[in-house]
Amino acid sequence: MLSFSRPGRAFCDGIHRRDFLKIGAFSAAAMGCGGFTLADVLRAESEGLPRGKSFINIHLNGGPSHLDMFDMKPDAPPEIRGEFSPIPTNVPGVEISNFLPKLSKLADKYSIIRSITGIRDEHAPNQSESGFSMEDLKNVGGRPSIGSVVAKLHGLQAGDVPRFIDIAGFSNPGFLGSIYGGYKADGNGRENLQVRNELKEERMHSRGELLSQLDTMKRGLDRSRTMDAVDSFQQRAVDVVLGGKMAKALDWEKNESAEVKERYGLKYDQNGEQRRWLLARRMIEVGARVVSLGFTGWDTHANNFIDLKGRLLPQFDNGLSALIADLSERGMLQDTLIMVTGEFGRTPRINNQAGRDHWSRASFCFLAGGGLKHGQVIGSTDRFGEAPEDRPVHIGEVFSTLYQYMGINPKTTTIVDNNGRPQYLTQNSNVIRELV
Repeated sequence: MLSFSRPGRAFCDGIHRRDFLKIGAFSAAAMGCGGFTLADVLRAESEGLPRGKSFINIHLNGGPSHLDMFDMKPDAPPEIRGEFSPIPTNVPGVEISNFLPKLSKLADKYSIIRSITGIRDEHAPNQSESGFSMEDLKNVGGRPSIGSVVAKLHGLQAGDVPRFIDIAGFSNPGFLGSIYGGYKADGNGRENLQVRNELKEERMHSRGELLSQLDTMKRGLDRSRTMDAVDSFQQRAVDVVLGGKMAKALDWEKNESAEVKERYGLKYDQNGEQRRWLLARRMIEVGARVVSLGFTGWDTHANNFIDLKGRLLPQFDNGLSALIADLSERGMLQDTLIMVTGEFGRTPRINNQAGRDHWSRASFCFLAGGGLKHGQVIGSTDRFGEAPEDRPVHIGEVFSTLYQYMGINPKTTTIVDNNGRPQYLTQNSNVIRELV
């Protein structure tokens, strides 16, 4: 929330000289650390590391069916294999769902892990964001997401851009506290910014009107030279939102071509989720280090195949393929790692409502870009997709690989929790040898 207090004498544009900018863009999930302004965050920033590589974490909220996406079982009985069939990709021997045709043409740019272990049946994003259960260290706020860890270790800011952007809106900074939560850049770019002053009390519904008032406010501050006397961190906080890279990056409607919008499927973006793929690329482009986003609707206890082929898989296929291809064409994919995970897999046996239920014994992980060795499938499940059979990969190994990619040693790095105890970042410090 962007807000202005109202005591004291006002500028000509109605903004008071003793007003202060407060950006409540950090996770509310942390314990006892609320009320930080962006200026506080900038002030608290220690010596940051160079931008380096970036990471996009995509969480499929609800638990996607591994058997209907990346681990097809065409030889299984109908009550297991379901209605879909596998199609070949541009990598010989690698097959995925026939409802992922665009991704099938990019398989040389990604890897599929079909044998994920170490996850629990939990309807929460914690395992996708941290590699730990939602119950782990719950008494001190829980485990921090990878974005919060990177913000803690590498600094809160990458220039004038927050290092961790949370488009998903559900990442948890855990015991690190809300100051290390992700900046909330919602799908409409500025809807999480609200101006309150004497000229207009109600929430601004017009995006264009909001941008206009923000620009007017910044010009007024510059003319009055009031900012000369403001703490330098406070001025940086104003610049982040009102005039810098973030403002332009959030304004995707104005700054992207019709061709790009068409590529990402924004013409048919009725629920606002498709624009998140594009926003993720724009956040990375201006310097964010970690971007987290979500895609909802995967809890398919009933009508699994209707929901998957009607909306979920076509939108997922379009959005993810557009993101991968776009990053590749811009020369950014080599230094941007994309991960797609869900909460768990789904039951191999189809239930009496034509759905699949929760299944934590088997799941998948999709990794693209980042300069890793791609065009491969790692691990396998048994003939019905019930459990890993070959090369089980623990979820901790996935996060160790992510941390190593981000320049953080998973074997030696610890973060002290609220009880003063050092905590390792993963449950398993081994990296996935096939990828590095």
